Amino acid sequence: MALFGTGLTQAQAQQQATKKPLTHDVYDSWKGVAGDKLSNNGQYVLFNVDPQEGDGTLYIRNYANKAWKEFARGTKAEFTNDSRYAVFQIKPEYNKVRALKLKKKKGDDLPKDSLAIVALENMNVVKVPRVKSYKLPKEDSNWVAYQLEKPLPAKKEAAKKEDPKTEPAIPETPKTEPAKTAAAKPAPKLKQKKSEGTELVVRNLQSGQEYRFNRVVDYVFSEKGNMLYFVKDELDSLHTAGVYAFSTADLKVMPIDTGKVTYTGISTDKAGEQLAYVATKDTVGAELRYFNLYHWNKKDNKAVTLADTVTRGMPKAWMVSEHGNLRFSEDGRRLFFGTFPRPTRFEKDTTKLEEEKVNLDIWGYKDPLIQPMQLKQLSRDQKRSFLAMYDLRGKKMQQLATLEMPDVYLDAYGQSDVALGVSDEKYKLTVGYDTPTRKDAYLIDLKKGTSKQILNETRGFPRLSPQGSYVYWYEPTDSSWHAMNTKGGANLNLTKRIGLPFYEEDNDIPSLPGSYGAAGWVEKDNAFLVYDRFDIWKLDPSGKKAPENLTDKYGRTNKVRLRYEQLDSEEKFIPENATLYLSAFNTVDKSAGFFRDHVSKTMQPEKLVMTPHGYTSFKKAKNSDRITFRRGSFREYNDLYTSDLSFANAEKLSDANPQMKDYLWGNVELVSWKSTDGIPLEGLLYKPENFDPKKKYPMMVYFYERSSDGIHNHRVPAPSASTINIPYFVSNDYLVFVPDIVYTEGYPGESAMDCIIPGVQSIVAQGFVDDKNMALQGQSWGGYQIAYMVTRTNMFKAAMAGAPVSNMTSAYGGIRWGTGLSRQFQYERTQSRIGGTLWEKPMQFIENSPLFFADRVKTPLLIMHNDQDGAVPWYQGIEFFMALRRLEKPVWMLVYNGEDHNLMQRKNRKDLSVRMSQFFDHYLKGAPAPKWMDQGVPTLLKGKDYGFELIEPQVSSAPKE
Repeated sequence: MALFGTGLTQAQAQQQATKKPLTHDVYDSWKGVAGDKLSNNGQYVLFNVDPQEGDGTLYIRNYANKAWKEFARGTKAEFTNDSRYAVFQIKPEYNKVRALKLKKKKGDDLPKDSLAIVALENMNVVKVPRVKSYKLPKEDSNWVAYQLEKPLPAKKEAAKKEDPKTEPAIPETPKTEPAKTAAAKPAPKLKQKKSEGTELVVRNLQSGQEYRFNRVVDYVFSEKGNMLYFVKDELDSLHTAGVYAFSTADLKVMPIDTGKVTYTGISTDKAGEQLAYVATKDTVGAELRYFNLYHWNKKDNKAVTLADTVTRGMPKAWMVSEHGNLRFSEDGRRLFFGTFPRPTRFEKDTTKLEEEKVNLDIWGYKDPLIQPMQLKQLSRDQKRSFLAMYDLRGKKMQQLATLEMPDVYLDAYGQSDVALGVSDEKYKLTVGYDTPTRKDAYLIDLKKGTSKQILNETRGFPRLSPQGSYVYWYEPTDSSWHAMNTKGGANLNLTKRIGLPFYEEDNDIPSLPGSYGAAGWVEKDNAFLVYDRFDIWKLDPSGKKAPENLTDKYGRTNKVRLRYEQLDSEEKFIPENATLYLSAFNTVDKSAGFFRDHVSKTMQPEKLVMTPHGYTSFKKAKNSDRITFRRGSFREYNDLYTSDLSFANAEKLSDANPQMKDYLWGNVELVSWKSTDGIPLEGLLYKPENFDPKKKYPMMVYFYERSSDGIHNHRVPAPSASTINIPYFVSNDYLVFVPDIVYTEGYPGESAMDCIIPGVQSIVAQGFVDDKNMALQGQSWGGYQIAYMVTRTNMFKAAMAGAPVSNMTSAYGGIRWGTGLSRQFQYERTQSRIGGTLWEKPMQFIENSPLFFADRVKTPLLIMHNDQDGAVPWYQGIEFFMALRRLEKPVWMLVYNGEDHNLMQRKNRKDLSVRMSQFFDHYLKGAPAPKWMDQGVPTLLKGKDYGFELIEPQVSSAPKE
């Protein structure tokens, strides 16, 4: 029998009566699932369940016997290739670390991670204390290498001497027999420096035998695991820096190169028979250090110099970069590395004191990039390298990237005879207002050493197909996918004749729309798979075959969006006979799931599962049909599930938050209405768990742009980075409405009003909203729209705007300090949607700026704008606050010192969560105002008095008249 017209049975009502609302102190214990991995044979799965703050647990499941094993604080776990071992690190106890930090301990005085090696067959564990990192070879399963932390202080004396018993002898310098004399002179004392390296241990997982090497600063396994390469730093003149190889086959250690000051960038070929690295003899403090490129192969056991400043092929006044990414081609015949122009040397001015030297940025209109961008990119530019190639068979170097063509892309294997150069250098003056950025593209012949321009002013992002047979890109100017044969082929538009849009159909910003993306290339570069809004198309890059709709228009016919799931993380191409597993999303009822299709046939995809949930993290075991995936909804946490590829009989593996049953949660439903202009819209309405349609509820209205597709997203109770935590407010008897918004160019603020107000009115009309107690909340773009709305309507009791733009005229000329980029592009071509410059559309800039209408505001407003905001300049919040303050409007501004656009520090997130709930509870529920709102917190009490205590209203004792 239903109880009191609520639709609840008496049993349900009794169960709900025992539940409690969420509070801010539950956040730390709410857990998340992460790090899930399947063993290659599909017999084991591991995953972490970690609280937001505190100690987590690593779980390993044996599917064969359904046995579980738990490991407290396990993290960074991996299976070995043969599925016989799991290896992971164990973090120190959270409370112990915290207690030591309270005692001002740091660095080496804090406990370190341990290493655990688990034999999966019997779950026996070997633990190693104080481990910094570990690595497993990709293919060989017999070995693990791990690097220890620095020894504890009590062991420092013993650690100064290398123990020949624990490390195989390494002939670093030739030794000669001393001459016989009557009285031998004492050997000179060696001057030692502090080694930054630590002990590296190589352990055989089968036998347990270990091999140890001191002073190691870097190490890498070959893919096959047949070789381990490592770098030592210098201790003294007898223990110099060097590169070494350890053969796991014959257990021999080979010195590759010793005696130089610095070695870095070690990289091995796929077979493990070759090594590349860069090294220098220049001291660390030298103003300019000259690095050379070296190559070693196991067959000759000899390191040779491949490139230095005088190598043929090295551009004049260029040198090898220590920051370049060293990479062998798949067949080991080529080595790719980095070079850069030799920096100009400037003599140090020793005639001036530091305080007499001028610090100055000179902004010039001819600068390719404005000074803030240059300053932001300074560190990157100082480490920038330009791709070069060394032909190991032909024994010649070829410079590929240049100052005029800095970005060069290779095929997936590095074996093609062409590379692709892309450059926006000619167009950098327009960065900041011309978007998408224009680029030129060049085809580089790796045999002849020549380049040829093939594209001019494309707005796309050209790339090479996996085998280098084609250049391909999506061209925004004609909304089509293009391809060009690298052997002199023409520029072919592959999608124009299909007659369906391949651009984002919902694009509502004044810029060229982007594409829906691509699934990838089919084996041998025979076909290219791209997406329209719903389906997957197979395109012939040669243009000879007509495009095929692989999903047979099932997606568009049924309004289901189908997307390819790449189950092999290292996949370079899709096999010609591959079975495709597709994620699916129904854009009408918002259900989701998976389908199965085939790359070589045009056919209706086979539905495997489709439910009212959100699905993520689909993974498959390498050598088994065992799969795992995450599934959840607003009422169900995204726990981990397992099944086979049919998705039948799915088994839930994790139960991360069983405590959910003890708390009032809520429900969510899809709602629809029409905008003021008659545009059909959707939104989400979150209702309390014990919702009573006869009751009046206060309502929060939160928005950004469009959110209705996320109806089945699970929202975890967590401290806020900038926006309301929906589960918290719903659990505390609020309605939360999240409307979608569509925009008209030039009128973003008015567009928000036209969509949101009718949506709110449609909810109010249902009779369960307390329309005298409604509020707005949003961050960034949402914060701007709120600032605009409170100048146009008084229907909301309170509002909170995070990082709002209040004055588009001043913001337009500002800088996004996080990137150093001019903000002009944002107003002309992207999110702010004005569609023109300030001088072209001055009235739109003013009309959309809340600051110019601050005198109309009657809604109490809480602003958060932090002093290190890199996206929206801090002064935007200040401008609005100062205007409202002068007008004596109720306004507060929270400024978290040192914080960016969204809060990053958990302590600040917790603080904001409390203040937002206090603010809204006061205005929408009549709760007492907290001290920080009623009396403020003066700077003298900053960090001492947080002002959270509630101020009860004073009751007058005067007699009534």
